[in-house]
Amino acid sequence: MDYFFIGTSLIKIVCLLAFVLGLMNYAVYAERRVSALIQDRLGPNRVGPAGLLQPIADAGKFLLKEQFTPAHVNKLYYWLAPCLAMVPAVITIAVVPFGSTLFGVPMVIADINVGILFVFAIASLGVYGIVLGGWASNSKYPFLGGVRSSSQMISYELSLGLAVIPVFLLVGNLRLTSVVQYQIDHGWLIAPFVGDWTNFGKWLLAIPHFIVLFFLWVAFAVVSIVAFFAVLFTGRYPRGLFDFNVGVLRWTWRVGFYSYSALATDEYPPFTLKDTPDYPARLEVEYPESLSRRLVLVKWWLLAIPHYLVIAVFVGGAWAGSGIDRLYGGGGLV
Repeated sequence: MDYFFIGTSLIKIVCLLAFVLGLMNYAVYAERRVSALIQDRLGPNRVGPAGLLQPIADAGKFLLKEQFTPAHVNKLYYWLAPCLAMVPAVITIAVVPFGSTLFGVPMVIADINVGILFVFAIASLGVYGIVLGGWASNSKYPFLGGVRSSSQMISYELSLGLAVIPVFLLVGNLRLTSVVQYQIDHGWLIAPFVGDWTNFGKWLLAIPHFIVLFFLWVAFAVVSIVAFFAVLFTGRYPRGLFDFNVGVLRWTWRVGFYSYSALATDEYPPFTLKDTPDYPARLEVEYPESLSRRLVLVKWWLLAIPHYLVIAVFVGGAWAGSGIDRLYGGGGLV
């Protein structure tokens, strides 16, 4: 039996519980103080200087007060419901890393390879606490309220689960320590376009391109509006406007290939809207001789909605923005 592992695990559990529960108590204290300030009241100020020991007094009162159980309730469910609401929330902390290592000991209680799934699986058990709380009352109205609240929690879990899909697809691992390490290796995802976070020269060299592209995308928006009306009235995309817009997209693609961490090259992108055959990133779009005057009214928004949704999954919603943000924003698959 590995007594060192058991001992260090118990120490981490005690320290983490003390920190989280203490943080929760003083978050409530801060809320009460701010609420009192807003409502022109004193707030907690009786125990300790400025009431700072009030959370400790409340915890003692909570443990020592009379445990009252109504006579008409189902006693087993009445006591089980709050446990099922609190225990899963506390257990999920076990897989969350709160540091790297300390004296060779990993600063995580359980570094399992399905950490994200573990969090969602255990957190979902809290729904039973809400349902049992309503069921334990032996009254249909609290039970209906519990069912309604549980359905709300389940709907929230669905959206949360979809929100984390791009994260572990980007990282390629469900282990939370691997997710944190990926953030460290990629500039904490604050500026994912940097590429190699330690290569500041490469980052600085890309800044002139970003400045130029900002103005190019402003012009791109104006030219696109002009092209929209040109297609609407003539059924043709003016060749000069087409070449300019494709050039902006081509320039953006080259800069992204150079500076974005997933598609990197050390060859500096040229300052030109024209195609550069010898550059690793190329973009060619065939010029359309004629376009539908009716489809131009709906294809850019209605018919393109499925594509927008797919792109949003891959780039983490970056295409909801405009200009250069379409390439660099988000946090999705690419």
